[in-house]
Amino acid sequence: MKEGLIKRISRIISASANALVDSVENATPQLVMEQAIREIDDAIAEVRDQLGKAEAAKYLSSKALNDENARHATLSEQIEVAVQQGRDDLAEAAIAKQMDIEAQIPVLEKAIAESDREISELSSYISALQGKKREMREQLRDFTKASEHVSNGTTAEQTGSSRTTANKVEQASGAFNRILENAGVPTSESSADASKLAELEELSRSNRIKERLAKIKTQAEV
Repeated sequence: MKEGLIKRISRIISASANALVDSVENATPQLVMEQAIREIDDAIAEVRDQLGKAEAAKYLSSKALNDENARHATLSEQIEVAVQQGRDDLAEAAIAKQMDIEAQIPVLEKAIAESDREISELSSYISALQGKKREMREQLRDFTKASEHVSNGTTAEQTGSSRTTANKVEQASGAFNRILENAGVPTSESSADASKLAELEELSRSNRIKERLAKIKTQAEV
């Protein structure tokens, strides 16, 4: 994976919402966090693109390895026939081809192993980015709720200001939902199917959490 992308992912993962907001002057916190979420989405898309390339490379290497192994086995059968027929010349030619195949097999196996390692690394980056995105979404929701609470608690003299704040919060929430929907993340306004997929993803994550807890408990009892 490109070194620039690795640095970018590391920066995204290590950044905090407060630091992001403090680093940008004359910008509302909602807009700053929305921009951060967009950057996470862009990074996820880029990593997925790299993951697709790695999986394609593994497929091609695996196919080539299977083909070469099949050719090697076929040549073994042909060598036996040639020997039985007293055709040493044909047997030698087939053996020479087998030796070429045997030289290529370790290279293909190494390529597959490297693809596996890259796939595992890229998958871990995607999981980390998705976790960071969930964190940013929660922080944005918390800030939006806090903004609504402040606007609802204003006095009559502050009604005009309250409406302005509420409108900003509403606009930020709407933009946030559009960002999530464009990225394929279900929101309250998404379809029923999207909601079910979101529920399934959360259920799967919850099961992984329980499995890890059970494993920790088992290790503690040993």
